[in-house]
Amino acid sequence: MTNIPILSLLIFFPFIGSLVILLINRKDKFYDNKVKEIGVWTSIINFLLSLIVFYFFDKTDSQFQFIEKFKIINDLDVYYYLGIDGISLSFILLTTLLIPVCIITSWNKIKEHISYFVVSFLMIECFLIGLFSSLDLFMFYIFFEGSLIPLFLIIGIWGGKNRIYASYKFFLFTLFGSLLMLLGILTLYFYSGTSNITLLMKTNIPFTLQIWLFLSFFISFAIKIPMWPFHTWLPDAHVEAPTAGSVILAGILLKLGGYGFLRLSLPLFPEASEFFTPLIFILSLIAIIYISLVALAQTNIKKLIAYSSVAHMGFVTLGIFSRNLEGLQGSVFQMISHGLISAALFLSAGSLIDRMQTKNINDFGGIWKQMPIFSVFFMVYCLGAISFPGTTGFISEFLVLLGVFKINFLISFIAAFGIILSVTYILWLYNRVCFGDNIYKGISDLNINDTLIFFIFLFLIIMLGIYPNFLISIYELSTNKLIIN
Repeated sequence: MTNIPILSLLIFFPFIGSLVILLINRKDKFYDNKVKEIGVWTSIINFLLSLIVFYFFDKTDSQFQFIEKFKIINDLDVYYYLGIDGISLSFILLTTLLIPVCIITSWNKIKEHISYFVVSFLMIECFLIGLFSSLDLFMFYIFFEGSLIPLFLIIGIWGGKNRIYASYKFFLFTLFGSLLMLLGILTLYFYSGTSNITLLMKTNIPFTLQIWLFLSFFISFAIKIPMWPFHTWLPDAHVEAPTAGSVILAGILLKLGGYGFLRLSLPLFPEASEFFTPLIFILSLIAIIYISLVALAQTNIKKLIAYSSVAHMGFVTLGIFSRNLEGLQGSVFQMISHGLISAALFLSAGSLIDRMQTKNINDFGGIWKQMPIFSVFFMVYCLGAISFPGTTGFISEFLVLLGVFKINFLISFIAAFGIILSVTYILWLYNRVCFGDNIYKGISDLNINDTLIFFIFLFLIIMLGIYPNFLISIYELSTNKLIIN
């Protein structure tokens, strides 16, 4: 494996698939099917490539692996520098899993500009894997910013009736944060003379400069997660996005902020991270409690799940800035867990909306009579969302609370109350959707393809909930290294 640029292959294989799609003759009567097939097989092959990386990844080594490095700008000392650790690999596996799911579930739902739709998802995959593999700040920024463009198009072209407003709101929020991060990157580069992340981890940065640099990165990452009060773009984006757009947004794009905190903020600005920890704890608790109360008031199913995402990501920032082993491991587990559960919930919401042409929860009811298979899957996803034992949600939030408990009992107690609130609105959602007197005539249950995809999420949510060490062992040494450093 040392002679194969496997990370570059993972990054650019979706790009090659996109070029092939764009070169297909549009007059071909099987054009749409060919586009979909190429998109699906490209993403599946990339998933298999990521499994090869996982197989050869050495869990006993905390250093970056599969290194690829060469200079791309001589005068500026900027490198094409790739490498992954256990944290990076976890997110790469989640990305390569979700992209084929997004394309397959949209097979018969997208009727216009199909080639651009599929290409958008392949390019998201390209940018995300590039981001998770980058060990150069400028490369990190390019991939971080690049992931904004395809999702902007997905919401703006294939979204709902207010898609233009939602897409521009999403674009402007994230662009503003990214520009602040760019200023921080330039400042850091001119101060240290390098954009090499591994070298910057060893650089002693003055406390005052750390403060300003931390803030420039923090705003960008806080918008991406999103933390309160930077979250207002998310519900609009989810409501207007097509189902696949919501899946990839909740499943992986919201994790970029948390990954940024782990990869850059903690190791590069440790003193500033400690200084701002009380503020971040306060913002996280507001997100967990206040946003949960907001979720309780929602009648739009996609908006309720969107607010639920904001609340659950509050546990991520609590865990990260607890800066102890349990908190850090719990935060990474929470991001992967939430990626699976939220993606499954949005797939479920999409299935209901497609069948009933409404997003209003009050219009649902009695679904279990017409869709018993769907109701069982939906129940497991909801149990995961309320941190029920035996699911990934329980493991992740338990670890986070344990890590925070070691620092401050009161903070962990308030955060635990947020779990109770999540039980309230999630169980209300399930009860309103699956039970009741409303009966829809002629509503079909999940077909074989949908059942298979739903089962994949159910299997992972339960398997990792019962055997969490399968995932934790991948990134355990990487989180240990953050504490040591």
